[in-house]
Amino acid sequence: MSNTDASQLSTQSTADNQWVLASNNKGKLAEFKKLFRDANLNVTIIPQGQLDIEDAVEDGLSFVENAIIKARHASRLSGLPAIADDSGLCVPVLGNAPGIYSARYAGEHGNDGKNNAKLIADLQPIRDQQTKTPIAGMFVCVLAMVRHADDPLPIIAQGLWQGEILEALHGDGGFGYDPLFWLPELQASAASLSAADKNRISHRGQAIQQLLAQLSL
Repeated sequence: MSNTDASQLSTQSTADNQWVLASNNKGKLAEFKKLFRDANLNVTIIPQGQLDIEDAVEDGLSFVENAIIKARHASRLSGLPAIADDSGLCVPVLGNAPGIYSARYAGEHGNDGKNNAKLIADLQPIRDQQTKTPIAGMFVCVLAMVRHADDPLPIIAQGLWQGEILEALHGDGGFGYDPLFWLPELQASAASLSAADKNRISHRGQAIQQLLAQLSL
């Protein structure tokens, strides 16, 4: 495909003023709406639950595969362009777990309390052996945007956010693993940042900015 054709596809995607967000996560929806509004993109984000679309079966083996699966699923059932986010926390000393299973790490999808408790427990034996060494972690976000369910050229964007994993929860904002994700340069957890500061530097904020840059080509 030529660069001109790809540019036309990107331009066509912005002409649709409604996109389906392939997620029912209220935290993600709030972040997407704020970031898209700040970008002055003439797009209304509709959560798939508002259209009675159930979650897709995420049987991919990577963030990219799962993001595309979710975007195609939402687009097929809605008939609208769709954007999907597949994100998670990777901890190298745990073999990059919880990774793509972050939302259901403790066995129950979306239970932040249980997921955080399991991560703390899984890291405790490692902390006992290396008491003074910070445990690195990385938030990953992959976005996939499709103009229709069978779009042969999904737009893919990604963001990476480096930090450290705390021993206990810190901060009462955000969602997911935010209370355990420490940013040494800011001396703050992701859960203690304002929404504006988090959106500016987070993995999701980075990915959305990358996506918007591709749409403007």
